[in-house]
Amino acid sequence: MAAAEALLAVRLESVRALAGLFREAQRRETAEESVFQDVLEILTSTSSAIEQTCKDSCGLTDLNTCLLLIAECFRCLRNACVECAKNQHVLRNLGLISTSVHLIMLLHGIQIKEELLLTALRCSLQFLGNIAAGNGDSQNSIWKCAFPDLFLTCLTYSDEKIVTYCCMVLFTCLNSERVRELLDPGNLTVALHVLSVYKEQLDSEWSVTLLELMMVKVSDKNSVSSEEMNVLVRHADFLADCFQEKCGAVLKFTAVADMEDEEALVTIRLLDVLCEMTSDNGQLEHLQAFPGLLETAVDTLRLTHLAGKQAVNIFTATHSVTGQEEISHPAVGFKSHLIRLIGNLCYKNKENQDKVYDLDGISLILDNCSIDDNNPFVSQWAVYAIRNLTELNEQNQALIAQMEHKGLADSSALERMGLEIQRRDDKLILRSTRKKPS
Repeated sequence: MAAAEALLAVRLESVRALAGLFREAQRRETAEESVFQDVLEILTSTSSAIEQTCKDSCGLTDLNTCLLLIAECFRCLRNACVECAKNQHVLRNLGLISTSVHLIMLLHGIQIKEELLLTALRCSLQFLGNIAAGNGDSQNSIWKCAFPDLFLTCLTYSDEKIVTYCCMVLFTCLNSERVRELLDPGNLTVALHVLSVYKEQLDSEWSVTLLELMMVKVSDKNSVSSEEMNVLVRHADFLADCFQEKCGAVLKFTAVADMEDEEALVTIRLLDVLCEMTSDNGQLEHLQAFPGLLETAVDTLRLTHLAGKQAVNIFTATHSVTGQEEISHPAVGFKSHLIRLIGNLCYKNKENQDKVYDLDGISLILDNCSIDDNNPFVSQWAVYAIRNLTELNEQNQALIAQMEHKGLADSSALERMGLEIQRRDDKLILRSTRKKPS
């Protein structure tokens, strides 16, 4: 036992010295492959010792030293890969990527939260991030070995650094094909975990891309399995909460220079996803009851509408004579989608209908029912929203009737909606002009 402890101690000091040396670029470039073979052997033997201990259900007296040794090995490998394609190539060919992934999963299974274990996990993920940096072959190897199990494991850790380093590895390996793979059956949970991690920093390029693909996924009802739909429903609260927190960022688009603002783009994509989710009965009722979502949609519509009136920008209603001018801007249709979301949330829901009344949202929607090149189909979504707001709701019907009578609502717009005002017993009544099927 004493001899084994002495060997561990010697190895620890040796690897620790190497980790220090590889901080220097020249030392990294001149490193021999045999050095990395020795580190691999240390990792392999240490991994086997821990694995055997887990199988035998007995304590490893030198577990702390083993964890220290593993951490130093990964520090050594991490440092060796910094801006050094030669070492990235050597380490990958030696099989250190698959060895690392196996060891990470093994350490996770120990089920202890000691700092030494967390340090070993952090260093291992940093190594994977460095060996993948700018190296397509390493990225391919990591994705093959680690996706999705390693990411699902590390993204759910309570340790913030482990989660951050795991995201670093994931984003380093992502390309357009792999982003789509994230939304394949069974992998959607990984994508949602990534978005959850970046809730406070949803301004990354991949967050936007993930939301775009998620929107396509949700809108194609036939391609979403019941299992995937259940995952989406479970995370609907998270997406709604993100939208509530980030919605103000869209006002950055009032400045032409901010057309590529990532946080504002995320807000738009979140709204797209919520519109699609609330178009599905399986998710509608849940989101109709989500605290503050309806209020946020109405408030955001009011702010963008006001911003468009105060100055000429993407939120200003415009209509070309020819109707052939194409407007290219990420916020085109944003107000239309807000009205669509409000309409969805009020579908056969008296409580939400009354909320929009209290928020003075009905007049706001009526003020957005004219043709607007910046918001295609806005008049159609306004018709839809007003119908949902007035269905079996006499209070909302009476409000619109009074507004038309006072000249505050455009009678021609109401006609386009298939509505008209009638006087009955000294009361103004809003009724549908559309014939019911016989």
